[in-house]
Amino acid sequence: MPSPPALSPSELARYHRHLLLSQIGLAGQQRLAAARVLIVGAGGLGSPAALYLAAAGVGTLGLADFDHVETHNLQRQLLHDDTSIGEAKVTSAARRLQLTNPFVHVPVHPHGVTPENAGDLFSQYDIILDGTDNFTSRYLNNDAAFFARRPLIYGSVFRFEGQVSVFDPARGGPCYRCLFPEPPAPGSIPNCGEAGVLGAVCGVIGSLQALEVIKLITGAGEPLRGRLLHYDALAPAFHSLNLPANPTCPLCGTTPSILAVLPAANSGLTCRRFPAPAASPNLKLPADHSLAPPCPSLPAPSSMPNPEFPLEIDVVSAQRLHLADPTRTVIIDVREPYELEICHIPGAEPIPMRTIPAQLERLPRDKHLLILCHSGGRSGRITDFLRAQGFLAVSNITGGIDAWAQALDPTMRRY
Repeated sequence: MPSPPALSPSELARYHRHLLLSQIGLAGQQRLAAARVLIVGAGGLGSPAALYLAAAGVGTLGLADFDHVETHNLQRQLLHDDTSIGEAKVTSAARRLQLTNPFVHVPVHPHGVTPENAGDLFSQYDIILDGTDNFTSRYLNNDAAFFARRPLIYGSVFRFEGQVSVFDPARGGPCYRCLFPEPPAPGSIPNCGEAGVLGAVCGVIGSLQALEVIKLITGAGEPLRGRLLHYDALAPAFHSLNLPANPTCPLCGTTPSILAVLPAANSGLTCRRFPAPAASPNLKLPADHSLAPPCPSLPAPSSMPNPEFPLEIDVVSAQRLHLADPTRTVIIDVREPYELEICHIPGAEPIPMRTIPAQLERLPRDKHLLILCHSGGRSGRITDFLRAQGFLAVSNITGGIDAWAQALDPTMRRY
């Protein structure tokens, strides 16, 4: 890190409560002012983490995110508000952080993190905080941080649970691949847009991530290097799990097979939830608790091509087929009943995803089945499942009812 700068009288007044802490004091506050931290993802985790790090006086707080603010973000992404909808997240977030603390420099990286820019981008910062919500980004951030020799502050949330750790192989700790060597099988795990997440859980986990950053910068306390902290909001309970470096890790092990940042196509999957952890005799799970095991996998889809009934179909084509001949085409909505109360397509048949295997006999094999969910994830899994059961005339409606609302029915309520 650069040499600690002198603090102005205004800064000394702002950080007075920090200065009273013997573990931080003036020297620690100066180290915070000299620190350069990159937050990847200005969303559910990045919001509380960025707000607390800005308030704490981290001198340079970079933001990397290519996304734009949407209404459904506001339930948990507290960097943004109604006036930010449609705006780039980094722009909205930077404005809020500058209002929080004008002494903090907030460079923005609106193209996010890519395999092409990750190495150079991470080398500009001392610590990387991962606030992303998909496996593609998580594996990319982990690998790039490893090659840049930067600590990675990991956080993850799902429904009512969350996890935090410090991945820092350069200083003897494990990396993300020590815990999860490979991403889960495609379609085996729902994302938070399908399964939901309690906004306040993001606040807990993001704040814990910020705390780990502050500990690393100031030297206060013991960081979560070599440990995984798991939080269950419903219990409520925290569990700390031992997580040593894995000597067989494909990235940081003794004989690595990953020698550079992988292209996006090979780095992971755009899905979300805690995959099964790597087997390790030192990973001690608390009694009657587990690391959110993956959902049961569905059978593999049929490999037989059928050009008449494509695997994927856009909402415009789906509507045209449905209206052209309702006797030959049926839309099956696999969302939950509470989702149907928000919005639905007239004439669509509601069959919740979890009940599909038990209702195969009632599904017509002489009709083209168009499978619909909220955004295309669940319906994609059901499409694969039905094709594996011999239903050849079945297609996934890409983008789901959310895409339907945007493209075909602007009066439809979105969520």
